[in-house]
Amino acid sequence: MDGFKKRLKESVQLRLSFSLALAILIVAVVAGLFSFVSALNEAHELQDDVLRQVAALFNQQHHPPAQLGGKSRVIGRDEESRVIVQYLTNGNNTAGNIDAGAPLPLSTALPDGLHTLEAGGEPFRVLIKTMADGERIAVAQETGARDEIARDSALRTLMPFLILVPILLLVVANLVRKIFRPIALLSAEIDQRAERELHPVEGSHLPVEVRPFVVAINRLLNRVAQSMAAQHRFVADAAHELRSPLTALSLQAERLAEADMSDLARGRLVTLRRGIERGRNLLDQLLTMAKAQTAASLPKSPISVQRIYRRVLEDLLPLAQAKHIDIGVEGDRDAQILVNEIDLTTIIKNLVDNAIRYTPDGGRIDLSATVEDHRAMLQIKDSGPGIPTDEYVRVFDPFYRALGSDQLGSGLGLSIVKTIADRIGAQVRLAASDESSQSGLCVTILIPTDYPLQDS
Repeated sequence: MDGFKKRLKESVQLRLSFSLALAILIVAVVAGLFSFVSALNEAHELQDDVLRQVAALFNQQHHPPAQLGGKSRVIGRDEESRVIVQYLTNGNNTAGNIDAGAPLPLSTALPDGLHTLEAGGEPFRVLIKTMADGERIAVAQETGARDEIARDSALRTLMPFLILVPILLLVVANLVRKIFRPIALLSAEIDQRAERELHPVEGSHLPVEVRPFVVAINRLLNRVAQSMAAQHRFVADAAHELRSPLTALSLQAERLAEADMSDLARGRLVTLRRGIERGRNLLDQLLTMAKAQTAASLPKSPISVQRIYRRVLEDLLPLAQAKHIDIGVEGDRDAQILVNEIDLTTIIKNLVDNAIRYTPDGGRIDLSATVEDHRAMLQIKDSGPGIPTDEYVRVFDPFYRALGSDQLGSGLGLSIVKTIADRIGAQVRLAASDESSQSGLCVTILIPTDYPLQDS
């Protein structure tokens, strides 16, 4: 009960449905009781009118006492609705078998009019009437039969309420649910948005009472979009501005390396050049991150994963050859996916670059592409040291680098991959290349596609 009260307090839809249902039930109960009592009274009045009409009929026909033979006359043989007519004489006070036609033991002192009496152990509704010739008659009917007929009539009047009120409650609940459905759909649509989908919410199909709330949400989304755009511009502008002085420093370091200097100074110069190179790589990655956070338009036709693989390998093959790494594509099949070519190239290039950096000399890197359950599965496997399982989530954070790594890097590679994957609706999974020894790293990219696997 406490849970229902809490939901009733928090939910406008439930509160409205409950209030309408309660109001309908109260009105239906009051109207039903009023209708039942009115119908019951009306049925009794009609039955009293029947007694009056029977008495009037006997008065018009002037039946002599001999016709009744001192006995009561029964109109209608139905035990539940029979009407008894008899002359009111002193002999009527004697007891007899009423069912066999004996007169009712009624007192001659009864005044004219309607009475409810008990005769022969049964209640009767009796009409006493004095006819034109001075004779008095009694027209009687059992009250049990009268009440049963009246109740049946009243219940028939009540039946529409008993049938229609539950239907009305269901209709009201359904209408309330339909009225609130646009709000529920709007909530689901906003909840399913990616973190960078900040386009305005369409509110023309919503009720007028909710539109101010939608307008406020759109204004907030606009402010957030402007803030994020300003942040992206700042990162991109800062990276561009810093590239020039770092390039100048790199050139100066190269010229300095040509000069004569001691071994100590040359060692320090090598460290300086490494720092400058790392700074340049960081700026490049920051620019790539800024571009990855900006939505790119979808191509009009699907692109080939094998073609992206070949382009990335052409760019990074010198790095792999310098470390004598066996790198290549497994299989000769191709997957066609509908994503932006720059986005896919950035994902593959960052993953392959990381694999080359962390794979030891003489290692192996394999690229593959398959299609399963309408999803393209791209895999990059290496024979490097791998990543501990408890760090699978942390490695996607910007600037995070696994402990014990002696490779130059910015810690943005996997973060860029995750950012682009989330934007295009892809999934990134990490696992060990060799499950038995828990060594190496296998990165799997799952991209939804309706295009079948093709021979290249």
